[in-house]
Amino acid sequence: MNIGRPRRSISTRQGRVTKGPDRSANDRLLRSLLRRRKQSLSASDVTVTDKAEVHRAVSAAALGNMMEWFDFGVYAYLATTLGKVFFPSSSPGAQVVSTFATFAAAFLVRPLGGLVFGPLGDRIGRKRVLAVTMLLMACSTFAVGFLPGYSAIGFAAPILLLICRLVQGFSTGGEYAGATTYIAEYAPDKRRGFLGSWLDFGTFIGYAFGSGIVTLLTAVLGSKGMVDWGWRVPFFVAGPLGLVGLYMRLRLEETPAFLREQEAAEAEEGGAAEAARADDELAAGARQSGKGRLKEIFTRHWQAVLICMGLVLLYNVTNYMVTSYLPTFMTETLGQGEVTAQLLILGTMIMVALTITVVGRSSDRWGRRPMFLAGSIAMVVLAAPAILLIRQGGILLPAFGCAILGLLLVCFAGTSASTLPALFPTRIRYGALSISFNVSVSLFGGTTPLIASALVEKTNDKMVPAYYLMIAGLIGLISTFFLHETAGKPLRGSGPMVESEEQARSLVARSRTEAGRQARDVWLRVRHPGRHHADDTDEM
Repeated sequence: MNIGRPRRSISTRQGRVTKGPDRSANDRLLRSLLRRRKQSLSASDVTVTDKAEVHRAVSAAALGNMMEWFDFGVYAYLATTLGKVFFPSSSPGAQVVSTFATFAAAFLVRPLGGLVFGPLGDRIGRKRVLAVTMLLMACSTFAVGFLPGYSAIGFAAPILLLICRLVQGFSTGGEYAGATTYIAEYAPDKRRGFLGSWLDFGTFIGYAFGSGIVTLLTAVLGSKGMVDWGWRVPFFVAGPLGLVGLYMRLRLEETPAFLREQEAAEAEEGGAAEAARADDELAAGARQSGKGRLKEIFTRHWQAVLICMGLVLLYNVTNYMVTSYLPTFMTETLGQGEVTAQLLILGTMIMVALTITVVGRSSDRWGRRPMFLAGSIAMVVLAAPAILLIRQGGILLPAFGCAILGLLLVCFAGTSASTLPALFPTRIRYGALSISFNVSVSLFGGTTPLIASALVEKTNDKMVPAYYLMIAGLIGLISTFFLHETAGKPLRGSGPMVESEEQARSLVARSRTEAGRQARDVWLRVRHPGRHHADDTDEM
């Protein structure tokens, strides 16, 4: 026995000779690596959702979105009427452009609202910010109904309308991103698409409700009655809706993902403060002010920001083209009757609302990427035929054209609320989504009615809406190409979310089995590469 002398072991792999103590060190390193890889889920890592809380969260978030789009529906259907009330000295075409310019102005401040409310939601919580945005949105919409017209106070009338729109835009800057974040962080992983689609269900129900009221009033009062006083009625309805929405949001609990992130951040800050006080105080200050999060969004997650902006562009250009511009396009440009055009778009919105949860459920089963890919390709191919059908006389052919655009829209509407929050980790999700979403909406979505109406007015080309939609489809297709599939997976920075204790136990057991098998395979491949390779060959 050669006690005290290191035993030599020869490894013929790559022609190297390895001594005993070196191999022992390598073994220890390998075991350390394997221990890290072998980490599996524990029961505390899995969140079991409460069904009643999930339903309450979805309802409250969807009602806020319904309130926002009630306003959009009213404004879009009243564009011609509001032009006569607030811009009476202009030509009919200029009145429409002026009204949509006021509409678009609200989108200019949306990124500012996103910069304020988004990081704030990541710091103080989602539910508090959502209550504030609900209150601001309801009050500003309600106030529009009390505004005097141009005939009463002159140029001050459109200025007051602009101020109300700016407040609406500022509050909306934190609304959709916060609502999608809230639902995504409450929903079980395997049902996030279905539950998230209810948010946009509220969108189209709100739009249909607002546009339905305007259509009914127009049919009863006529154009003159609407200009005289009827245009105020839909805005007055916003008051009670806002109170109901505010009550529901004040009863919400904070999301489990945010609470876990908050606990982890507090523990991290406490431990760091003991290790290096000066540096960590600066870091903590940056986190509290939101500067650290903003820097992280644009330096570490810029790719996700660009993907989000591309998908939002695709969804919102389609959305605002159909919901905000088509009613005016059909009446002012194509010469169709007001009630006929309003009923066609209203029917399209009802169709979208009835199918949107089916699309959301399908995205849970087939994935988010296939839905966006199919919709983007179809947009490029079908936008021109849809607009051509809408340009035809009568009701039947335009109805088919509107239905095509509605089915394209629902591909994006039913999938966005579950896709966009999954792009970002929990700590910066609200802020990153608010900024990305609102910049894209402001630059491309909200300006769609203004740009489309101006281009049609200037070029007299009635196919402009089709060209616009085709470009949006191409941008969406490129963005979807870089999108990673997230259906059925936990959100970034969050643990798994399931619906029952049984599902949680099954997930933990499966995780342990898979982690153990993975660690065993790594061990065998490293320690016995030749033998493992031979076993694989025999199995083949």
